Amino acid sequence: MRTSRRQLLQCSIALTLAAASMLWMAPAAVAQDYPSRPVTLIIPWPPGGATDIAMRAIADAAARHLGQPIVIDNKPGGSGAVGPATMAASAKPDGYTISQIPITIFRLPLMQQTSWDPEKDFSYIVHLTGYTFGVTTNVDTPFKKWQDVIDYAKANPGKVTYASTGLGSTNQLGAEFLAAEAGGLKLTHVPYRGGAPAIADVAAGNVDLFFANVSEIMGMARGGKVRVLALASSRPTALAPELPLLTKDIPALDINNWFGLVGPAGLPADIKDSLAKLFLAAMADPANKETLDKQGLIALGQGPQAFAAYIKQDRERWAKVVKQGNIKAE
Repeated sequence: MRTSRRQLLQCSIALTLAAASMLWMAPAAVAQDYPSRPVTLIIPWPPGGATDIAMRAIADAAARHLGQPIVIDNKPGGSGAVGPATMAASAKPDGYTISQIPITIFRLPLMQQTSWDPEKDFSYIVHLTGYTFGVTTNVDTPFKKWQDVIDYAKANPGKVTYASTGLGSTNQLGAEFLAAEAGGLKLTHVPYRGGAPAIADVAAGNVDLFFANVSEIMGMARGGKVRVLALASSRPTALAPELPLLTKDIPALDINNWFGLVGPAGLPADIKDSLAKLFLAAMADPANKETLDKQGLIALGQGPQAFAAYIKQDRERWAKVVKQGNIKAE
């Protein structure tokens, strides 16, 4: 029996559609089987630090929902950039290697050349939490609230000094953003190599202000050595619920050292969604919430799309600050 060209063409089309259907179904099959083995979570900080402790608590809670162990792999270095950059360069986009990602991975490319592209090299999974920051001063200064700083700095350009933990840090960028939003205050930056010497000089009265991580400063504030004027946050922290919020008058003054989770570029959407739901459930775990409260962390809780949108908006904010101040990372 002879086969016509039309029959051959119809057969070819049918085979092509069948192959395409199999390819389209493959990711779904993978997602249905996920996870079938332990998931590795890269934490880009040394073991035992505040963020490491917080991430391990989140991971423990997530593992109870995941049905598989979450194996922690500490890869410190580069202000938190080495771990996620290594993952982006070497891990498969299958959901079995993910990384905590700090704000630095998005801000550093604004200030220096990097080996990664934050818009192309990562799949955004979930926006987890962030450290609350507040404006801190010496107890002997006349500053009792943020408006006092604004009034004095406007009348005395350049005389108000502020400490930071280094060029390009949240301490510097946050202070510069606050100054810009207050009408372009001229403050004098005094960089330090670390938070401890910066806090010590604020307490000693050698520098006027420090845009501080509240979890690192509240002990001294409770001891009467420094004064926290206000929080740059849209919500209070469990460490100091009595502190006023700068966002009450200016919503844009919502600044925190946030972090979330990412996978390599190309991570299937259904795996991202599955991981996001698991880690968001972990954030609601009572034991995990207690750990976060002790660290001064606030729950942010955004899935893949909202996380990606937030990153875009946040990068635009810091790009403007970096450009206006001509800020370079160390």
